[in-house]
Amino acid sequence: MSDVFYATGRRKTSSARVFLKKGSGKIKVNGKELDTYIVDPTRRQLVHQPFEVTGTKGQFDAFVTVKGGGLSGQAGAVRHGISRALTGVDETHRPPLKKAGLLTRDPRMVERKKYGLHKARKATQFSKR
Repeated sequence: MSDVFYATGRRKTSSARVFLKKGSGKIKVNGKELDTYIVDPTRRQLVHQPFEVTGTKGQFDAFVTVKGGGLSGQAGAVRHGISRALTGVDETHRPPLKKAGLLTRDPRMVERKKYGLHKARKATQFSKR
C-alpha cells in the first residue's frame, strides 16, 4: 500500500493536483497554508468538507497545486481532488462522499458570448414601435 495518494480535481476552468499522506491535517495550496491562500471562510469550509464527511479530519496532510480560474473554481477543484484522493486511501470512504455529491465533477461552465448579443444571453431592449 502506497503512503502518498494522488488525485486530480476539476471545477470550471480550474484543475488541482492533490497529494494526500498521513499526517496532522495540514493543507498546503501552491506552497502556502490554506488560510493564507483561501481567505474566505466559506470557501475554506468547502475544502475541508471531504474530511468532515468521511470523519478523517486531522488525519491527512494535503499538498495541492492548483491552476486556472478564480478562487471559487479553485476551491471546488481542491475539494473534488481531495474527495477522489480519499477514495484511493480507503474504498469505504466512497459511499459517504458519493452520497454528499463530492465525487461528481461539476459540469457547469461559463456560457460563451453570442454575436448580436451583449453577453451570453443579454440582448438589446425590444421596442415594438
